[in-house]
Amino acid sequence: MLAGNVQAIVAGGSAGAIEALTSILPALPADFSIPIAITLHVHPNKPSHLAQVLGLHSALLVKEAEDKEPLVPCTVYLAPPNYHLLLEAHGYFSLSVDDPVLYSRPAIDVLFDSAADAFGPALVGLLLTGASEDGARGLARIQRAGGLTLVQSPITAAVPVMPEAALRLFSPDHVLPLDEIGPFLARLDQRLPRREDR
Repeated sequence: MLAGNVQAIVAGGSAGAIEALTSILPALPADFSIPIAITLHVHPNKPSHLAQVLGLHSALLVKEAEDKEPLVPCTVYLAPPNYHLLLEAHGYFSLSVDDPVLYSRPAIDVLFDSAADAFGPALVGLLLTGASEDGARGLARIQRAGGLTLVQSPITAAVPVMPEAALRLFSPDHVLPLDEIGPFLARLDQRLPRREDR
C-alpha cells in the first residue's frame, strides 16, 4: 500500500493504552492530515474524560465521535462509552448499541471491521497494549482488505495479551516498539502532499 493513499487510521487498546497514546500522540504535528479513530475499553456507565486527558498530549483536536459526523483531517476521534464506533463509506461515523463483542462495548473489532469495509487499502490499523483479544480479528480483516497493519511490540506493552493475540492470528505488516509508533505514523503523513499544495 502506498502511503499517499492513506485516508484514515484506526487504533484500539485497553489496559495501558491511555499511557501508550500519551507517548504516540505528541509525535504527530498539528497539521497531521490523516484522521484517527480510536476505540479504547472504557467503563460503559461512567462519563469519559479521555478526550481532555489525551488532548493535553496532542497538537491535534481530540474529541468523542458523534453519530453521522464526518471524518476530517487534524482530528483524533474517540469511541464514546457504551457505544460501538463504526466507520461508514464516504467517511462518516455511526454509533451502535449492538451487543458487546468479547464483553466490550465499544469493541475494537467493530471499529476495525467497519473501517476495513469502508476504506480497504486506504486504511492503517494499529493495535496497542491490552488485556483482551479484542482487535486481533479486526486487524487481520484490515490486512485482508489491503490496509496496512501495525501491532505494538508485546515487549513494550503494559499488558501483552492484545498484541500477542494478533501475532498468533496473522503476520502484521509491522511490529513496533512503543517509542517508534508515533514517528512511524508521522512519516506516513509527511509523504502526503501538504494541504496547501493540493
